[in-house]
Amino acid sequence: MVEPDADGAAMTAVVDSLVRDQAPALSNNDGVLVRVRTLLPEFTGALQRVAEQVLTNPAAASRATIVELAERSGTSPATVTRFCRALGFDGYADLRLGIAAESGLARSAGWTVDIGREIQPGDPLDRVLAQIMAADTRAMHDTAALLDLAEVERAAVAIAGAQRVNIFGASGSALVGEEMQFSLHRIGVAAWAWTDVHNGLASAALSRAGDVALGISHSGETGETIELLAEASSRGATTIALTSFPASPLAELADIVLLTATQATTFRPDALSARHPQLVVLDLLYVAVAQRTHERSHAAFQRTAQAVHGHKAVKDGGSAP
Repeated sequence: MVEPDADGAAMTAVVDSLVRDQAPALSNNDGVLVRVRTLLPEFTGALQRVAEQVLTNPAAASRATIVELAERSGTSPATVTRFCRALGFDGYADLRLGIAAESGLARSAGWTVDIGREIQPGDPLDRVLAQIMAADTRAMHDTAALLDLAEVERAAVAIAGAQRVNIFGASGSALVGEEMQFSLHRIGVAAWAWTDVHNGLASAALSRAGDVALGISHSGETGETIELLAEASSRGATTIALTSFPASPLAELADIVLLTATQATTFRPDALSARHPQLVVLDLLYVAVAQRTHERSHAAFQRTAQAVHGHKAVKDGGSAP
């Protein structure tokens, strides 16, 4: 049943708030579906149903009239119009064109696997592999479109000039943080990755102005990571959040926010799907830091590479490569 539009004024206020609050994180240069996925957690009620309908079948949405999309989502044409405004479009025609163009680009780029299709228990491994590859590739492309390079620049400058870098994360995010710590350590940046809350809090409490704290959480709602970043912030450290949700508590706490996109599949939740996009962003950040500390980084990398050289396997009776 199509919803009545009696709550139009209240919903308009919600849309205006979304547009205002998300303006720094999203721009019209981002893909339409990236914007819909990013704003989905902020939508409620009718707006959320429209968003879910668009994400479930973008191709069908691009062909539907405004009345058809309203009926499929159980809302009203006025709600669909407000949904368009929340995404930065003047009207429904612009939204349809954006979705159609993006769907066409996806097809021409070889997105042959239906990412939205659930993986079934009996699916062969080649089908599962193809779906995972498609989801990860799309997530990395969406992350590249979503990422604010000016924020990456700010983060790189802060880390390059820091005396101490603390990296916080829990569970899978902790593994990603350890990779970043290792990379920074190899180029002479004093970095520590903390997974134990007590040890992390002790290190965060010793932070001071000029230090950097990086918090990693797909949801941006991991309590331990938020607590650790807040402690470092209270001591004057520059804080960086790596998350998929720009309005999350972690993002709101941080001075610098780096955003990732994900493509979840059945049996593979968002948190796991976020790993490769997170690594892409951190790899970019690491290279940006190395660029800004080139002489120091090159010398440090040469020394660390030489130190471990003797532990590599020897081939054909010769020296290690």
